[in-house]
Amino acid sequence: MPTTIHDLTRTTDDVVIVGGGLAGLFCALKLAPRPVTLISAAPLGRGASSAWAQGGIAAAVGEGDSPEAHAADTVAVGAGLVDEAVALGIAREAAPRIHDLLSYGVPFDRDLEGRLAVGREAAHSARRIVHVRGDMAGAAIIAALSEAVRRAPSIRLIEGLVAEALLTEDGAVTGLQLRDVGNATARPIIIASRAVVLATGGIGHLYAVTTNPPEANGSGLAIAARAGAVIADPEFVQFHPTAIMVGRDPAPLATEALRGEGAVLINGDGERFMAARHPLAELEPRDIVARGVFAEIAAGRGAFLDAREALGSHFAEKFPTVHASCIAAGLDPATQPIPIAPAAHYHMGGIAVDERGRTSIEGLWAGGEVSSTGAHGANRLASNSLLEAVVYAARIADDIAGRAIPSPARLPEALVTPRNALIDTRAETRLRAMMSAKVGVIRDHDGLAEAVRHFATLERDAGSVALRDMATTALLVAASAFTRHESRGAHFRSDHPAEVPAFAERTMTTLAAAREVVEALIEQPARRTAQAMIA
Repeated sequence: MPTTIHDLTRTTDDVVIVGGGLAGLFCALKLAPRPVTLISAAPLGRGASSAWAQGGIAAAVGEGDSPEAHAADTVAVGAGLVDEAVALGIAREAAPRIHDLLSYGVPFDRDLEGRLAVGREAAHSARRIVHVRGDMAGAAIIAALSEAVRRAPSIRLIEGLVAEALLTEDGAVTGLQLRDVGNATARPIIIASRAVVLATGGIGHLYAVTTNPPEANGSGLAIAARAGAVIADPEFVQFHPTAIMVGRDPAPLATEALRGEGAVLINGDGERFMAARHPLAELEPRDIVARGVFAEIAAGRGAFLDAREALGSHFAEKFPTVHASCIAAGLDPATQPIPIAPAAHYHMGGIAVDERGRTSIEGLWAGGEVSSTGAHGANRLASNSLLEAVVYAARIADDIAGRAIPSPARLPEALVTPRNALIDTRAETRLRAMMSAKVGVIRDHDGLAEAVRHFATLERDAGSVALRDMATTALLVAASAFTRHESRGAHFRSDHPAEVPAFAERTMTTLAAAREVVEALIEQPARRTAQAMIA
């Protein structure tokens, strides 16, 4: 049952999970009957990117498919940075995790013979995507798990709090500082615990155009980074090539499965532009398609997803969520092309974790999009994210179940951030615009340098904890993109357009390292000025 903020126990032996998306909910259920306190910023089911996922879950459960083939596709798309052992392990655990979800009441689609129905999406060599009513997998999964969590006697649910600081002592977690989402200037609340799982989601809301909910603002990554956690691959941000541009924030998503069913990409002149660029046309990996769409828009021709011939009158039946989004905007996708643009969609980077979901901080685990397991490399294969979330949530639960968690630490005598200000909406808008313009689909040296300097200044001066978190995560992304002098997967630099073999390794960084990049950029102009004066 939900617990009000005023009922919050300040010292607990519970495992504390932060995040009400797929990873957080699944981990809480897998830990039963062990007591869990689950903290969700939004009412359960409303603030999770998982609930918006239209594609489904990739799982080699179809005839003639195999985990090895699934892993091979994952490695091929990841542009040389996928941890092959991790990819294979996740693929092999797909079937039991699908059965777990079925046991929690997720109504996956079935064929006429009662077997799980599987579809195909971009860069998969087989039909292996398990759906719910075409494009409703995420919503159906979150609804079923939310109901199971609310029924579970071992789970204490607390809604309406956001984690704004990790408490640590001697390199180990001792608790969290939390604040009421609805009252930014309220006094923070401290909860002491030696076992914390971060499942706070991604960073899409750092960008001006995104498919993610506002809660996906990088806060979990930021608080872990400020506590000293190692951050992996933050420069790799996947942009979904077909966000529906109808003036909504977040932008509705036109699922990849539409192209799998034969929908094509055209420009304003009605020309199909991807077919001339690459042999797989619309079914190329997302980074390639996103750049193709971006190029058409930049050239002033616009970009559209055309499903008139492929689906026509069957559109509403097969893809009800996309259809509803279009109709709400006065657009009939059965008879009209859908205006699209690339949008920040998924973060391959995150808090570095091992095969059990452990971070570099003792007593801190991370799962779902806030983590980086090595499964996605430089570019995520479609529908692998939900699979990774449930696989690692189960592994985290197993790891915690097999450990003796020390008694909670003493409550700290002082708050980490005793005061907070309302977020400066103009500064937030500028941050999001700069991320899209300078740290977006196409990047270069000067744009990234400008972004790094701006985010560092904002992080230092922000009076709002939420804005500071956004700036911290933006700085990590921009600084790592600045130092990777190549193009690889979703990271494309127009000044370094080729892959460089020497960079074929994952990024492992810290907030301190990102700040060193800032210091180097500050020193460069000073050196140039001094040299000019001497000359």
